[in-house]
Amino acid sequence: MKTPTFPLVSICIPIYNGEAFLAKALASVTTQTYPNLEVVVSDDRSSDASLAIVEQFQQEVDFPVRIFSHEPQGIGANWNHCVAKAKGQYIKFLFQDDVLLPTCVEKMVEAFQQFPEVGLVACKRDFILNKEKDEATERWLKSFGDLQAHLEGDDQNLLFLDHRIYGRKDFLKSPKNIVGEPTTVMFSRNIINKIGWFREDFKQSLDYEFYYRVLVFSQILILPEVLVQFRLHEKQATEVNRSNKILDYDLYPEIVYQSYKKFLHPEVRKELWRKYSVTGRIITKFGL
Repeated sequence: MKTPTFPLVSICIPIYNGEAFLAKALASVTTQTYPNLEVVVSDDRSSDASLAIVEQFQQEVDFPVRIFSHEPQGIGANWNHCVAKAKGQYIKFLFQDDVLLPTCVEKMVEAFQQFPEVGLVACKRDFILNKEKDEATERWLKSFGDLQAHLEGDDQNLLFLDHRIYGRKDFLKSPKNIVGEPTTVMFSRNIINKIGWFREDFKQSLDYEFYYRVLVFSQILILPEVLVQFRLHEKQATEVNRSNKILDYDLYPEIVYQSYKKFLHPEVRKELWRKYSVTGRIITKFGL
């Protein structure tokens, strides 16, 4: 019988003023059934009690907890800084608002070991609501509660994504992120060497822009189990960004066209060609 192996997994937690829910996020690490973990915290100069909470946690656990502080340079820079400090074979994000369910890391590592061709593993998620379920929340849950509702898995409900996803006619339709928030994913550390880091000029789309780069080199596997809880509250980055002008949404379609044009559905490729190629813009401008 083959002896199970337990490669190191880095739980990467980028934080900024996260005292409200950080202790619960950290506590969920201690419930993991997987035996070989480290925690890497990257702090964007928090002005609240976040660092004190992490330092107290560091004293209470028997696995490595490494804490790094740096000058804020944006969300993507904080994510990248956290990953750069990680020593694990696998990177498992945990954001300060969210919670890992006990078998999360174990199930994801098992998936990597069973399917070594996969570069990133994701899972389903439940939601923690820190506000009344108003009409806007109901609409959000209806639209984004199940990001893969329009996709079909195999007989075991395992969903494998590859570069053919670019060829779907609805690839640029909502939901653009069909993988999940960063807390739902784990990826192989060496994938960074192939695809690069998270874009630091993005604020809202940097997660799925990264995921789709993975598909150029390897598959993404989405497990059918709910393994994390994603918190919805008014101060999370997504909610804050709703009231600001986000350049991601203007830049992202052009990136898709330039990076994946040969894979795109013909109608999508033609639409983007008219917007982002010199010839297409001229033809569109003069109504040719």
